Amino acid sequence: MNRNPEVAAALARLLAESYTLYLKSHNFHWNVKGPHFHALHLLFEEQYTELATAVDTIAERIRALGQRAPGSYAEFARLSAVKDAEGEPDAEAMLAELAADHRTVAEQADRVLRIAQEHHDEGTASLAGGRIEVHEKAVWMLSAHLG
Repeated sequence: MNRNPEVAAALARLLAESYTLYLKSHNFHWNVKGPHFHALHLLFEEQYTELATAVDTIAERIRALGQRAPGSYAEFARLSAVKDAEGEPDAEAMLAELAADHRTVAEQADRVLRIAQEHHDEGTASLAGGRIEVHEKAVWMLSAHLG
């Protein structure tokens, strides 16, 4: 098994970004309002539920590589390009923000994929490829609501 710390560090950023996106999606699920409340409430729930499983998988991969998985809000804030939501955005702003954040996470997953491939770490490359697919689909679904 490849125990390269560079791969684990890239996964740690992916974990931090995924967890921050999970929290933001959950926040928006609770606080969305407007004429499309029901559809968005369900969409955000579907996305945060998928992310809840993903963060566990990513953290376990970091551990399988022999490294410590970050696990605090402070660590996640330091590592993540995805930031907490500020204020009380309307539904359209929520959609746009989540779409942008899913793009950011897909880009990090792509970095993980490339680093894993450089180090011949097929397990991590497979995980990263799956994450890219999930986040690209989320961007499409969120963007479709924006018109």
